[in-house]
Amino acid sequence: MQPNPRPCGSGWPQIAFQSSICHRLSVILRGVQFRKITIVGVGLLGGSIGLAVRRHRLAGEIAGFVRRAASLKDCEKVGAVDYAVTDLLAAVSNADLIILCTPLAQMPALAKQILPALKRGAIVTDVGSVKAGVVRELESIIARSGAHFVGSHPMAGGEKMGVLAARADLFENAVCIVTPSKKSSATAVRKVEQFWKSLGACTLRLGAVEHDQLVSRSSHLPHVVAATLAGLVLDPKQPKAQAGLCATGFRDTTRIASGSPEMWRDIALANRKNLSQSVDAFVTELKKFQGVLKRGDAKAVEKIFATAKQRRDHWCTNGASTSSE
Repeated sequence: MQPNPRPCGSGWPQIAFQSSICHRLSVILRGVQFRKITIVGVGLLGGSIGLAVRRHRLAGEIAGFVRRAASLKDCEKVGAVDYAVTDLLAAVSNADLIILCTPLAQMPALAKQILPALKRGAIVTDVGSVKAGVVRELESIIARSGAHFVGSHPMAGGEKMGVLAARADLFENAVCIVTPSKKSSATAVRKVEQFWKSLGACTLRLGAVEHDQLVSRSSHLPHVVAATLAGLVLDPKQPKAQAGLCATGFRDTTRIASGSPEMWRDIALANRKNLSQSVDAFVTELKKFQGVLKRGDAKAVEKIFATAKQRRDHWCTNGASTSSE
């Protein structure tokens, strides 16, 4: 028997004996859900998944794929995976569950690349914020190997990027939407739902199209608003004193504008039809406020603020998600 390899590295030789026999037996006795889970893209979300899987002992082996060799040390430092590699096929070989945690635009190409290493019956899911296109493309690609794709979207995240920002509790009390299609394996859907529940999330089934319509307003529009506000107020053309007058309210309102520009570019473009409609609706509401403000209509201005407060307070009191996406 070969000795266990280093936790992080690259290439096929590091795959065979990543966990000791004692470790495998101990996690099996605790009732793991999957013998091997592979995380493709070990950043904030991928790293947090790995830490949560380790905390709840859901896998006998956790593999990670990263594009840059420099990221291997970060994976080792955080302990998000048992080992990380830069060889995609090596990472997914013999995996029971593969989770795509990359920007949306990269997923179709990655799905095609992993086909030679996918075993029959394996389950592939993702964490993408837009589902219709992803489900349509990846479902047909993954089916070629006899594996199953089930789309999912955990409503969790943060403004910091990279595996060093990963947290084992990121998904606790968060909502995770699972988006099966008519072609989905019922068994695979149940396993994906149980996986997210085991990480502490509350699952909700939605069709991919309905999902994209709803999150365009609740998730994607807020990012556009935060980014626009930050860009406007912090424009270097503004007076020098402007930034100094931005206090807690501005910081909290624009927090999500510090998210990954690449990720949000892909999200905005992938859901551009729905997001464009949401922006139109928001602009209409802003113009309504602008109208009553110009007229000096105190009652109307107060009513807008009062309605917003009442609706948000009701939402917070009645089980608002604690996720930070």
